Amino acid sequence: MSAVPSDRALAILRAVAHGRAEMTCSCEPDLFIDGLACCDQATARFLAHSNLIRPARPGEVGQRVPVRLTSAGRDALATEPLEAA
Repeated sequence: MSAVPSDRALAILRAVAHGRAEMTCSCEPDLFIDGLACCDQATARFLAHSNLIRPARPGEVGQRVPVRLTSAGRDALATEPLEAA
């Protein structure tokens, strides 16, 4: 991932951090936020393949499971710039 993640990637990472996301167990996982399919599966898959998010537990192929941040995902969120006061 680039030094500064995109706003959309950060939004997905925040949703994962707040426990609002699920993903399908697959080599090309689909991401769901608040039960709805994520509007940017390419970014979601990039986050998964970049080891920023991962399934929180094992599951059957195609099964939805909760998602968690990896340490790299937490680090990426920590780089989020603060809004100007």
